[in-house]
Amino acid sequence: MTLSAVTDIPALLARWVAERPDSEALRFGDSRCTWAQLDERVRRLASALRAEGIGRGDRVAVLDLNHPSCLEMTLACARIGAANAVVNFRLAPPEIVYVINDAEARLLLVGPEFEAAAAALADRIPGVARTVTAGEYEAWLAAHEPEEGPAQTDPEDCFVQLYTSGTTGFPKGALLTHRAMLAHADNVAHSFEVDTSAVVQVAMPLFHVGGTSYALLAIAHGARMVMLRMPDPAAVVAQLEEEKITHTFLVPALMAGMTQVPGVAERDFSAIRTLSYGASPMPLPVMRACLPLFPGRMHQVYGMTEACGVVSALPPSDHDDPAVAHRLLSAGLPIHGVEIEVREPGTGEPVPTGGPGEIWVRTTQLMAGYWRQPDATAAAITADGWLRSGDGGHLDADGYVYVTDRIKDMIVSGGENVYPAEIERVLAEYPGIADVAVIGVPDERWGEVPRAIVVAPDGVDEAAVLAHCREHLASFKCPKGIDVVAELPRNPTGKILKKDLRKPYWADRESRLV
Repeated sequence: MTLSAVTDIPALLARWVAERPDSEALRFGDSRCTWAQLDERVRRLASALRAEGIGRGDRVAVLDLNHPSCLEMTLACARIGAANAVVNFRLAPPEIVYVINDAEARLLLVGPEFEAAAAALADRIPGVARTVTAGEYEAWLAAHEPEEGPAQTDPEDCFVQLYTSGTTGFPKGALLTHRAMLAHADNVAHSFEVDTSAVVQVAMPLFHVGGTSYALLAIAHGARMVMLRMPDPAAVVAQLEEEKITHTFLVPALMAGMTQVPGVAERDFSAIRTLSYGASPMPLPVMRACLPLFPGRMHQVYGMTEACGVVSALPPSDHDDPAVAHRLLSAGLPIHGVEIEVREPGTGEPVPTGGPGEIWVRTTQLMAGYWRQPDATAAAITADGWLRSGDGGHLDADGYVYVTDRIKDMIVSGGENVYPAEIERVLAEYPGIADVAVIGVPDERWGEVPRAIVVAPDGVDEAAVLAHCREHLASFKCPKGIDVVAELPRNPTGKILKKDLRKPYWADRESRLV
């Protein structure tokens, strides 16, 4: 199905309600929901939001593990011109407060595991006028009649706001619009053959572009969606077989756990058409273990929140052909509707084939910008529509993209983007630390993990410093170790030379991503 005639998300629901109202749209645990039922719930939620005074341009937030209510919130926001700022539930309390306040969220939907935390933070999120708990949600919906009439939307409206870690130490809200998300769904379907016969597994968290964009991919093409509350390896394996999943997106750390599930080699995965993986480096031992489980069906993908998800893919043919084994180190070819070039970071000029530079992306699936950050938006997106990814790499003669470093020092750990500036901001507040730099170092399970290099004339109590980090940062952002040095290497202008700091850790690796 082409989406060229569709201009907004509510039009998708309307189409499937008209064409297949009684077909199953969403399965979560023991609950099932048809397209007609999903549409009714979304319209009830739209009425409930309006009753709270929420309308065009407003934000709500969801703090929960995966649940259909978060997706319903996104779809209801799409209907009324508002946006759902999905909060990363792995964040530490100060980070959660920052995201909710930055989004200017007026309503907060909280899952059962987070009700106590949300109550404790209530006085620090004064803009939230109403908190709805999971236990109140169904009654809240039932108290409102489904909204009638056409949706109030514009293709350029942001309806979901996903937060990326910030290079200045604070996350940024990426404004993902109807236009961009529909373009992503259309472009991905060209490569991965998603249609009404597909059964799409949503295993990744909805705060992640690999969760929300994948869910919207299913909705865009009328596919049946099966959602997991948490990406547990055993649960993913069981669901792939039992639900006859045809399409899924997973991160390498999760796939590593799946290879260790007892009896996994005897499972029937024949229904799978496309197993996409990405968001962090794939260790070669994990790759070797997965290829026999999913022969001819593995697609490595490279993408970013700012582009609504996938921008390039390495097809199964390049996984299975020994003659092109070197391509396993690449991020594949640009998908349909995406241009990729490599530019010189300082000047923005194209570099010759094979030459190193910054990966630039141009596509209709780009975000509208960063919420309330015009300077950051202007720095990321050029006047002629190119997104500066911040990733370093090169293009080979066949057009394959190789991601070899991170221009902005971002660390990708187990599929999570971690910016050293966030960690450095916390460490700099610790008594006795005079200077600090955080780098990514290799890790067999997570691809890379943060490590702190500090200047501390009187030494440091590593356990105490790490405990301090855990109080202020999500666990995946906390350094996995601390090295004390006499001084940090700097260039003549005073900038820390992180490349020099990383070198001894990555000396035996071809790049930071393999």
